[in-house]
Parts: sequence; structure tokens; C-alpha cells
Amino acid sequence: MQERSKRIFLIIGFIGSVIVIGLAMYVVFFSATPSPTTPGAEVPSGEQPSGTLPSSQAGTLGAGGVTVPTGTGALPTAAPIASGGITQVTALTTGPVSNPTLSADGKSMNFYNKEDGFFYTIDKDGNIVKLSTQSFPNVQSAEWNRNAEKAVLTFPDNSKIVYNFETQTQVTLPKHWEDVNFSPTSDSLIAKSMALDPNNRWLVTSNDNGSNVTAIQALGDNADKVQVSWSPNDQVVGFADTSSVVGNNSTSGFDTKVIYPIGKNQENFKGLVVEGFGFAPSWSPSGKTILYSVYSDYSQGKPLLWLADGTSSSMGDHRHSLSINTWVDKCTWSSDTVVYCAVPQNLPDNAGLQRSLYDNLPDTLYKLDLTNNRTSVVAIPPTDTTMSNLSVSKDGSSLYYTDTLSGQLKLIKLK
Repeated sequence: MQERSKRIFLIIGFIGSVIVIGLAMYVVFFSATPSPTTPGAEVPSGEQPSGTLPSSQAGTLGAGGVTVPTGTGALPTAAPIASGGITQVTALTTGPVSNPTLSADGKSMNFYNKEDGFFYTIDKDGNIVKLSTQSFPNVQSAEWNRNAEKAVLTFPDNSKIVYNFETQTQVTLPKHWEDVNFSPTSDSLIAKSMALDPNNRWLVTSNDNGSNVTAIQALGDNADKVQVSWSPNDQVVGFADTSSVVGNNSTSGFDTKVIYPIGKNQENFKGLVVEGFGFAPSWSPSGKTILYSVYSDYSQGKPLLWLADGTSSSMGDHRHSLSINTWVDKCTWSSDTVVYCAVPQNLPDNAGLQRSLYDNLPDTLYKLDLTNNRTSVVAIPPTDTTMSNLSVSKDGSSLYYTDTLSGQLKLIKLK
């Protein structure tokens, strides 16, 4: 009996000690837990809600000159008018367009819509209006005259017409004419007449209805080396890249070749010496100067813009590099002394040799002031944008371009 009583007391003592230890553990680990914060209740100053990051504080200059971000971290606001930074862009069309051109009023834009085959204009109030009740399915290219009331339309079968949007009339041109363009006065045409026999291939001019054809220059097997380019001063109608002389200029150290201007009346103008390959020209509005792009080893194979005199007496004089790496067809003249260019960002070496590989690089808009040879960034679109078909309104307030990716016609306000 005595032994049994001892066992009972031991068991009771063990149970009691377990209870005491349990109570002690509860007091130590659980009784100090704070009550949860009521949703919406104010958080005391200096404390942060559980599970959130501290709010950003004023920026400071850290080690190595790295600036710690300040404020909310939001992207810079796009400026409504170009001032050298990120600039607002306005889409003028909801879908892709092709062959845009500035109309005679200097504000409206004409373009072709491949989806329905009609030509349209966007007037100064932003309204889209058909230029003609006639549709032209599958137009491959449209070369406008200076006032944009006529265009040479080329179709997939190489047939061509001149359509007058004011009179709603058309005339048919010979199929074997290629690279057809209007003269600066808009009352004449120039074309490469490509007969089957190379001996009958000529650079020709005619009236804008294809009549009164005049042969200017024999082409033979060199038609692909001739660029049609009628100067505003009516002296030069094209350039021939037929020089076999390619060498090193001892004074400049650059690779050089001679480009021959083709006179309207078969004049023998002085050759235009250029430093590089891939020559492509653009006349100033007066025809006094030529903007052109070439590439060579000295430019790491990138296209480089140059400027030279363009009159018959001073052809090629005063040529100099503008230190801008882009193709001349990505530029547009605003006046005789101001040019705007879309300049590809991070253009790699040797891009001039295989341009098609870099056609979709994003562009930055630059202004070239030819009076003092200064270049400056004008605008950066808010999103990566490849720009083509640039043109500037007559008053210099707006720049129009085609977004290469979407095909939309867009606008940047310059002032």
C-alpha cells in the first residue's frame, strides 16, 4: 500500500511540473504579441506597415557618382513641342499608308491607302478626305509632282499612268519607261527608256502626258548606275556613277570616286568628287547645294552625310562632312539652310553595306543648321520608332513621317 501511494504522488508531481512548464512557455513566447492593426488605421510615425517596403526618400549621390533615384520613379513627361528631349507624337491615321507627300498648301498631307486603293488627303483640320472617286488597286509606287495634284502611278505589271487629281483624268505611259519622275516645274517628265536592245536605252524627257520625247543621255548597260535627280535650278537631271577611278585622296586620306552630273541639254559639268560608296543625293530647294550620303572605311562602313555646292560653275566645291550617320533619304529640307534627319540609334559598323538589316533601328530626330554647320537633337519619340518619308510643313511648325513598324502617318510639333 505504501509503495502504491508513492507512485500516485510521483505521477501527480510529474503532471504538475508539466503544467507549470507549459504556463511559463506561454508567458514567454505568446503573451507579448501585439494586436493586429485595424485596416485603414493610421500607422504611427516612423513605423512601416508589415509586409511593405519603405517609401522613397530624397535622392543622394552614392559611391562612384551613381545617383540614387528620387521621387516616384515615373518616366519623363513627353513635351508637346520638340525641344530636344522626349516629344509627343500624334498619329494622323489609324492604319498603314504609303507614298505620303505634302500638298500645295504646305499643311495638308496626301497619301495612298493600299487596303481600299484610294488616295486621300488630311486637311489642316485633321479631316481625311478622298482625293478622287476612282480607286487604284495595287499601286506599287506613286511619284508626285511638286504641287501634289498629279502623280505617276506604277502597277505590278509595270504599267504606268499619270493621274491628275484636279481634273480626274489620266494618260498612259510606255511600260518600258522606268524611274519616272516629274520636273521641278511639274510640266515635264524624265524617265529611263529601257528597250530590249541596250543600244536603244536612253535617259529621256517628255511632256507630262508622255508626248514630245527627247533623248538626253545614252544608257547602254549602265542604266543601274544612273540616278534620276532633276535639280530645282533645271540644270542637272541625274547622276552617273560610272567612274572607274576609285582610289585614295592624298589630301584627305579617304577613298574617293567621281560622280558625273548629267546636264539637261547634254552639258559636260564638272564631276562631283565623293569620299566613299553608295552615293545618294538630295537637292536643296534652290538647287545651290547637294546633300548626299556615302560610306567607306573612314566612317566604319556607316552612311555619312556630306554637303557640297551644286551649281554648274561650282559643282562639288566646298564639300564637307556633317558628321551625321544616316542615309540621305531619311532627311528632308525645311529651307535652303535647314535640314531635318531621322538618325538611327546605335548604328553598327558596316551598316552601309547591308542597309536592309538595320531598317528597323529606332531613330532620333536631328536638326542640321547649314548656316553654321551645327547639328542638334530635336526630338525623341516616347517609344522606339523608325521614321521614313519625312516632310516639314511650309511654315516649319510640323514634321510628318511614316512609322515604319505600324505604317501610320504621324506628326511631331516643331513649334
